[in-house]
Amino acid sequence: MQTLHVDLAERSYPIHIGRGLLSKPELILPHLKRKQVAIVTNTTVAPLYLEKIAAPLKEAGVSVIPIILPDGEAYKNSATLNLIYDALLENRCERNTTVIALGGGVIGDLAGYAAATFLRGVPFIQVPTTLLSQVDSSVGGKTGINHPLGKNMIGAFYQPQVVLADIDTLSTLPQRELSAGLAEVIKYGLIRDRAFFDWQEINMPQLLALETAAMSYAIYRSCENKAEVVGRDERESGERALLNLGHTFGHAIENAMGYGVWLHGEAVAAGTMLAADLSRRLGWLSAVDIERMLAIFKAAKLPVDAPALGVDRYLDLMGLDKKVVDGHIRLVLQQGIGQSVVSSEYDPALLKETLLSPHERVSALCSRPRAHARPFAPRVTSCHAQSLSA
Repeated sequence: MQTLHVDLAERSYPIHIGRGLLSKPELILPHLKRKQVAIVTNTTVAPLYLEKIAAPLKEAGVSVIPIILPDGEAYKNSATLNLIYDALLENRCERNTTVIALGGGVIGDLAGYAAATFLRGVPFIQVPTTLLSQVDSSVGGKTGINHPLGKNMIGAFYQPQVVLADIDTLSTLPQRELSAGLAEVIKYGLIRDRAFFDWQEINMPQLLALETAAMSYAIYRSCENKAEVVGRDERESGERALLNLGHTFGHAIENAMGYGVWLHGEAVAAGTMLAADLSRRLGWLSAVDIERMLAIFKAAKLPVDAPALGVDRYLDLMGLDKKVVDGHIRLVLQQGIGQSVVSSEYDPALLKETLLSPHERVSALCSRPRAHARPFAPRVTSCHAQSLSA
């Protein structure tokens, strides 16, 4: 088992990464204020892992309340959230009852938001069971639900007591879900860790094969990157916005196509290539870098072509993004692999050009320079990211 920490003063917490962690109640018991937990999971995860975590806790004298929700992004809404509240109230849960999220990003977000708001806040533990949730959504304290008009528009920052990333749970993931998680792994290399990106290019086959050493390193390095950023900017007032590379475009895709039709990681991959397209049009990203980005997403079995929603539809949905300031859509754009920036200082006409058609146009951009490309010199709204040392 490897352990790292998210440094947030009195709200700091450990992230444990390893095999067989679900069966180790000693990792959970020290964080319980009362020997009562409500385990929030879904109909897919419950048959696989609910008893694996619940049985050892019961043996240790903990009262376990299972709350089993329907599975899927389409259920990340207020109606499903109320199912959690109903169960907590019916079982007379108290402020010292701990909510445990056992599942992927949807369960983590739902259970976390319920914990943040039930009785104005009860303790919360993350036990992510998908790659995407292990490397991204379980770390950093973002919780919430979707609204029909926008993804993750209702929520709260609420940090867990501990995160348990059990690599064994990845063995039951469908290939599509595994690839979706790899999109977030790739993201860390693109925004701030070029050495990690270089490593991914070599080790993608091992990651797809769930080779233990490679997967353990990928999860640890991803969490290390995120923990460092969150420790400096918990509430996304600056640098943390860089973690949203591809997300403004991606959330628009998820919303327009219908929540759950495109997996989050799939939409992020296609959205990242739209961001790369715009960065190239601005003269900020080289053709070689774009080719490498296309290659690694394809190697991870992820889509690189965004759907042709139309310029107006994209702009309308992107205008609901949480990074919008004074009506201006701020985007995470690339200066190169391992270096990104948050900026609204781009030519709107070039953004519209990017959105005119599916981004197969990126391939054409790789082979010819833009006549209006210019040196990188934007006025940015957050600090440039610095890569971790190799």
